[in-house]
Amino acid sequence: MRTKCGEADPRYRALIELLRTADTIWDASRVFFGRWDLSPSQFNVLNLLRLSGGGLSQTDLSRQLIMHRSNVTGLVDRLEKRGLVARQDAAGDRRAYSVVLTAAGAALLRQILPLYYRGANAAWSHVSARRASELTGDLRQVAQNAQQIAGSRT
Repeated sequence: MRTKCGEADPRYRALIELLRTADTIWDASRVFFGRWDLSPSQFNVLNLLRLSGGGLSQTDLSRQLIMHRSNVTGLVDRLEKRGLVARQDAAGDRRAYSVVLTAAGAALLRQILPLYYRGANAAWSHVSARRASELTGDLRQVAQNAQQIAGSRT
């Protein structure tokens, strides 16, 4: 038997709890990264560049961050002003450039990441690695479903 969606539906309650959790994590992240005068989004840019190895275009950054390209421009501008990233001309296209992590940006990440990983482990301390993997799959499916719903209404 299928349950009608409403406040009593466990899936609705799970969605509300997911939104509350995301909001709480975002607030805690602002405090955590504030020690280095970074926003969570600025950290995400630095970390994506570290993982990319060779830099990313602003379009690639906006896709991976799930934010509009104009917002990424502001993030990159502020990080560049601090010397944590640099813009380099893209090979073969004079109109495009790649955003790369500078030595100062890499050094800052080496300082932050051990504390970040420790905090992430503490946040998940009561959840097994297996359950975290299951949750990852479930959350990806929920995100895909939400994207399909949003796409069908445009």
